[in-house]
Amino acid sequence: MTIEAASMDGLRTSVEHALREFVDRQTAIVSGPELAPLLQAAGELLSGGKRLRPAFCYWGWRAAGREQTPEIFTAAASLELLQASALVHDDVMDSSDLRRGKPSAHRRFEALHAESGWYGSAEQFGVGSAILLGNLLLIWSGEMWRTSGLPPAALAAAQPVHDHMRTELMCGQYLDLLEQAHGENTFDSALRVALYKSGKYSVEQPLRLGLTLGNGAPAPWIDELCVGYGTRVGIAFQLRDDVLGVFGDPVETGKPAGDDLREGKRTMLVARTLAAAAPSEAATVRELLGDPGLDAAGVTTLRAIIEDTGALQECEDLIADYLEQALTALDGAPITDGSRRALIELAIAATARKT
Repeated sequence: MTIEAASMDGLRTSVEHALREFVDRQTAIVSGPELAPLLQAAGELLSGGKRLRPAFCYWGWRAAGREQTPEIFTAAASLELLQASALVHDDVMDSSDLRRGKPSAHRRFEALHAESGWYGSAEQFGVGSAILLGNLLLIWSGEMWRTSGLPPAALAAAQPVHDHMRTELMCGQYLDLLEQAHGENTFDSALRVALYKSGKYSVEQPLRLGLTLGNGAPAPWIDELCVGYGTRVGIAFQLRDDVLGVFGDPVETGKPAGDDLREGKRTMLVARTLAAAAPSEAATVRELLGDPGLDAAGVTTLRAIIEDTGALQECEDLIADYLEQALTALDGAPITDGSRRALIELAIAATARKT
């Protein structure tokens, strides 16, 4: 295990400790038997994940020459609350049944309603409760960020980045809905959605947050690094997610095989497939994509078309190219050697093949 890998394990432990402390404080404030299912759902949702966003934020702070402090772990951990909020809302919009191998939030609350024999629609209760849970997590993310204990001047310098990141995420969610509604997507339009919805707030903006916090102010070199490294890793990260959504192992993804196909996600992988497909293949993709009842045979058919058109290999090549460009951008960056090595490992981890 490298020094950086050992540091990553310690970072995850510190982030999880900060999250537990924050959620425990919130639970003490709003505790009550009626709220227990809501708070329990929040706690369980925050118990998993790779902690990539806090890691990029933390190593941005270290890259700016700052030392490790409990306060930076708390500020970085607040990004996990933002991510959890986005996942809850995303599952509602996609009608997803599972999240990390367990019932998604709206299905969880739907089951609670049905099992309790309550009045009204169990489905409507589930959706409404999940929306409120997502909103609660979003509120908590802002509170945890503001009360992290970092110097007020540093927080003030990074606040515009924090605000812009959340705006980009919400706009990305809308663009994703719009892309599905249009039905016909291009690689460029799918890339735009991927950047706004995932790439920027998963990599570029967490890194920019940490760098700005550590530097105490925005700077041209921060922008250069965040675009040259952060944007490219973000695109590669989303391309990998596209591939895993179709070819990933359910044990790794926590979702049924080919779930992105059932949900009809208009990803960069799908866009490349349709652009390269023969008319008959394209017709099959359009017929099967988005069918909630898509069975194993249908998933196999779509996977075969994606591979036969060369779209899968093209996306793998793009991931490798973007990763190489990102790592090259680190070479001349005015950052510490330890943080450079950590950012290399983070980029590789975020884009690693797990199919």
